[in-house]
Amino acid sequence: MQNFTYTGLPARVLFGTGTTSLLPAEVERLACRKALVLTTEAQAALGRYLCDLLGPISAGLFPGAAMHTPVEVTDAAVIQYRDSGADCVVSIGGGSTIGLGKAIALRTDAPQIVLPTSYAGSEMTPIIGQTDGGKKTTQTTLKVLPETVIYDVTHTLTLPPLMTVTSGMNALAHAVEALYAEEANPVLSLMAEDGIAKLTEALERVRDTPQDTGARSDALYGAWLCAVCLGSGGVALHHKLCHVLGGSFDLPHAETHTVMLPHALAYNAPAVPDVMEALRRATGSQTPAAAFFDISSAAGAPTALRDLGMPEDGIERAVEIALDKPYYNPRDVDAEGLRSVFRAAWQGARPDA
Repeated sequence: MQNFTYTGLPARVLFGTGTTSLLPAEVERLACRKALVLTTEAQAALGRYLCDLLGPISAGLFPGAAMHTPVEVTDAAVIQYRDSGADCVVSIGGGSTIGLGKAIALRTDAPQIVLPTSYAGSEMTPIIGQTDGGKKTTQTTLKVLPETVIYDVTHTLTLPPLMTVTSGMNALAHAVEALYAEEANPVLSLMAEDGIAKLTEALERVRDTPQDTGARSDALYGAWLCAVCLGSGGVALHHKLCHVLGGSFDLPHAETHTVMLPHALAYNAPAVPDVMEALRRATGSQTPAAAFFDISSAAGAPTALRDLGMPEDGIERAVEIALDKPYYNPRDVDAEGLRSVFRAAWQGARPDA
């Protein structure tokens, strides 16, 4: 066996059904006095429920989280955080809300408790992405790693089937890239393969029976494993391209991952034969990239960048931005290769890998 490094990140995880009721005790466990609850506008009612649950230790609600964590939204949230006397944040929602909590923590060192309502996985990572002036940048720092994550299957039962698939594909991308990222190691590979297997199988069950608690529990568990892979491992071509598309063309996060995963994997497939074998085991398909495409297609999820509003003449700009800063990938990346990936994704062509 080759030498490797595995980094286990510190986080307290509570997993189950009805675990939201433990929130007040978790705030107190962090020795915090007042918690500011964060949500998107669409999930404000859920935020108000948490404020009621917290009672006297609630510092109010900020319902303005937005996709790609714009810095101007963070500015407003930090002002409310300080004015309210809060000394921690509670983020309930998907990647947008979790990203806002991280941005506040980056500026204020606020402890974070996260209650995910999707499978995005940001809650298990020390990674933060922020958008300023139409350009998205990311950084990795333990300052933004949440202290506590409460996984409550109940919050995923009402996640619409279509959103379930796009969020699930976002999660799958974390584990797929962990298998061939620069920091890949045997420990993460075990988590990645199991997470992919659990989540892909559960997504098909959830599509047919969205209220199946067992299927939802398996999906959330698989997504958690995928998130651990992202937090403790690394990324490559897929995530780089998604950040370019999201930050520069304002494309929706989960849907962009859904479209790009099959094509980024197909591009890298010739360079990672062992990974492709693991993916064949996990997906039960001889063509894993096509299997991911088929899961999305069968659910009615987007499979083409043009369906997300990406202009065809934006492909060259995307190639230029992606090549601006070098990054690790198991297969060499050049303009011609990127052009082929973006074009296939723009057209929505089914890969054969």
